[in-house]
Amino acid sequence: MTPTGKDRLRGTLDALILKTLQGGPRHGYAIARWLEETTGEELRIEEGSLYPSLYRMESKGWIESDWGTSDLGRQAKFYRLTAARKKQLRAETAEWRSFVRTVSLVLVPES
Repeated sequence: MTPTGKDRLRGTLDALILKTLQGGPRHGYAIARWLEETTGEELRIEEGSLYPSLYRMESKGWIESDWGTSDLGRQAKFYRLTAARKKQLRAETAEWRSFVRTVSLVLVPES
């Protein structure tokens, strides 16, 4: 990902993580891997970005976590959305779609 792409990612990382957790609890590596697979390896989330976002969202009460065992038999912290955040995620997703449509009017005008 280009440096410009990384700057754009900072503004959307929380939403991407929350969307990932909408599918159910996941540990950090599984969150990053799901985003990579979903984007055809175009989006790679580094630990130095992922875990601070997870800790920040947990401190804000957006997500909760519990320790469990990963598929590989290792101890891992599993994150999940709080009930209130599920509702907020739907609203943020609608807002994001509106924003993308609006910016696209300028950046990708119809011919």
